[in-house]
Amino acid sequence: MRINWSGVFPALTTKFTAHDTLDLPMFGTNLDAQIDAGINGIILGGSLGEASTLELDEKEKLVKYAVEKAGKKIPVLLNIAEGSTREAVKQAALAAKWGAQGLMLLPPMRYKSDHRETVTYFKAVAQSTDLPIMIYNNPVDYKIEVTLQMFEELAELPNIQSVKESTRDVSNVTRMINRFGDRFALLCGVDTIATEELLMGAVGWVGGLVCAFPAETVAIYKLVKAGRVEEALEIHRWFLPLLELDLHAKLVQYIKLAETETGIGTEHVRAPRLPLIGNERERVLGVIRKQLENRPVLPEYASLTV
Repeated sequence: MRINWSGVFPALTTKFTAHDTLDLPMFGTNLDAQIDAGINGIILGGSLGEASTLELDEKEKLVKYAVEKAGKKIPVLLNIAEGSTREAVKQAALAAKWGAQGLMLLPPMRYKSDHRETVTYFKAVAQSTDLPIMIYNNPVDYKIEVTLQMFEELAELPNIQSVKESTRDVSNVTRMINRFGDRFALLCGVDTIATEELLMGAVGWVGGLVCAFPAETVAIYKLVKAGRVEEALEIHRWFLPLLELDLHAKLVQYIKLAETETGIGTEHVRAPRLPLIGNERERVLGVIRKQLENRPVLPEYASLTV
């Protein structure tokens, strides 16, 4: 199986009710908005999806719901972020059973594995499944860098197909292309530098603020890839204060507040996270509302061939 990794892949937030249960109707509302805007795939249960607080049966419900609602239109990926190889392999098998069409795979959680251990972990999961895999390379937040040497060893596995490039070093896109050509599809995983990495050769964008602003995100992607860079930059410059909300430890609360303001989400989070209050909430709300007041009129982008 192979996924077309080009385009915008939202790392969707997990919607909860006020009673701390899954809010599938609101999740569906957001998913419809993403598809209508022209996104190319979705990722469930990532960091933005509050993965560490989700129970296994909740992951199953999310995957099955998304596959039933959107699986014939776009690929549905499940994130795997586990502390043990055994559990990661188990969840890869369950993801396939539930109907997911691909996986996003983080290095081992909590334990800082070395080069050999990290490669062995990735290989063990990849060899256990036929599902296409996106490796999530985020040494800033998860303290393990997937190096060029590691990717050299991982390249022998055909279902390791793409990389969520979140090193925050734009030059790493060029390093990967220089070393591997198009062997790995590179998708930027840091909102604030996505436009830059698309210009440097990344083929996609794993977005956070796309959860609240799907049309603007897809428009930037398509305009850049169609060569209409000045139009893309105009949207990007407006978008940047919002994109910077993705870089904070409370990105979940910040992005959910943005979703609420755009009418496709709620502020409900799962403890130990708490909803924003006081000056912090007013400050973030001020950023969101200021940009909404100046929301750009987008050029027609849906028909662009990229």
